[in-house]
Amino acid sequence: MHITKPGKAAVMRELKDYILITLGLVSYAMGWAAFLLPYQITTGGTTGIGAIIYYATGFPIQWSYFIINAVLMTFAIKILGPRFSIKTLYAIFMLTFLLALFQMWVNGDDGIPPLILGEGQDFMACLIGASMCGFGLGITFYCNGSTGGTDIIAAIVHKYRDITLGRMIMVCDVIIISSCYFVFHDWRRVIFGFVTLFVIGFVLDYVVNSARQSVQFLIFSKKYDEIADHITKDTHRGVTVLDGTGWYSKKEVKVLVVLAYKRQSVEIFRLVKDIDPDAFISQSSVIGVYGEGFGSLKGK
Repeated sequence: MHITKPGKAAVMRELKDYILITLGLVSYAMGWAAFLLPYQITTGGTTGIGAIIYYATGFPIQWSYFIINAVLMTFAIKILGPRFSIKTLYAIFMLTFLLALFQMWVNGDDGIPPLILGEGQDFMACLIGASMCGFGLGITFYCNGSTGGTDIIAAIVHKYRDITLGRMIMVCDVIIISSCYFVFHDWRRVIFGFVTLFVIGFVLDYVVNSARQSVQFLIFSKKYDEIADHITKDTHRGVTVLDGTGWYSKKEVKVLVVLAYKRQSVEIFRLVKDIDPDAFISQSSVIGVYGEGFGSLKGK
C-alpha cells in the first residue's frame, strides 16, 4: 500500500492551524477564568455545563468539561472523520489544561476567583468575557477546529442534514443556560447567560465571516496563460478562461475568472502586476461561494 507523504506546504498549513487554534483557546480560557467564572456567569456548551456544576458543587470546571467531551468523542470520532477529530481532541486537551492554568494564575490564595472589575460589574464582565470567548472560538472554528461538546453534536447533525451549525448549537445552549435557574433561582443570571451567548455568537460570526469573505476577479491580459498558471500554483485557487471580444477594437480577448478569499486579494493583485503591469482587473465582493475549495454545498 502506497502512502503519500504530505508536502511541505500542507504541513505548514496544518502547523499554522494548530498555532492559531492554541491562541484562540488561550483567549477563550482567559475569558472564562478572569471574567465569567468570578462573576458567576454561565453560557452554553459543555463549558457552560461545567460552570453550572462548579457554581453548584465547587467541582473544577475543567474536569467536568473534559469528562463530558471524552464521552461525546467516544461516540463521535468515527462519524466526524480523522482531521476534525484530531483537532478536536487537541482542543479538548489543550483547553482543559489552559482552564486549569489560568484559574491558578487568576485565583487568590484561597482559591476564590477575584472580581477584577470590582463589585457590581457583572454586565461589563459579561461583555468582556463573552467577547474573548467569541474571538477564541472564531479563530478555532476558522481553522477547522472545535472545542467539542455541543459543537460535536451540531457538527454531526450538520453533516447529514441541511441545518446550520449555529442553529443546532443555539438549541443546545438555550437548554443549558435556562438550567442555571435551578442553581441560582435568579432569572437575572439566566438573562446574563443569554447576553453572553449572544455576544459570543456575534463575535464568532464576525471573525469567521470576515476571514472567509470571498471576492471575484475578472482579469483581462495578453499574458492570461502565464497569469492563470501562477494563480493556480501560488494561491491554490481555480481559474476559468472565457472567450470575449473587445467591442472597440473588435479583437478577440481572453478573460480570467477567479474566485478567492478576500484575504488573498493583495497576493493576486501583486501576482498579476508582476507578470503584466498593463493588465485590466475588476474585483467585486460576492455574497457566498460554495463548492470545492470553499463552503460545502447543501440542499434540503
